[in-house]
Amino acid sequence: MVYYTGDIHGNAKAIVAFAQYFELTESDTIVILGDVGANYYGNRRDRYCKDALARIKPTVFCIHGNHERRPDTLTGYKQKHPFLLRLFQMALLCRQ
Repeated sequence: MVYYTGDIHGNAKAIVAFAQYFELTESDTIVILGDVGANYYGNRRDRYCKDALARIKPTVFCIHGNHERRPDTLTGYKQKHPFLLRLFQMALLCRQ
């Protein structure tokens, strides 16, 4: 199943709690529609958000919002679907 949310502004705890409460699996996807907050501060707060999202079972897609640093100035982003508003998936979430 695909779940949509947005404007979490770095509050990865809410996403993690949702994934755990509803027992989401690897076959599920969470799409965060902007203002994720994983590339906002440029410090360990961003790292905490990325790490928390990377630990949950579903795939997490993050659409760039107006409160994020520009993806073309950061390493670690991969363009996934160019036809969907330059949808980016964080490399850390690719479960390398």
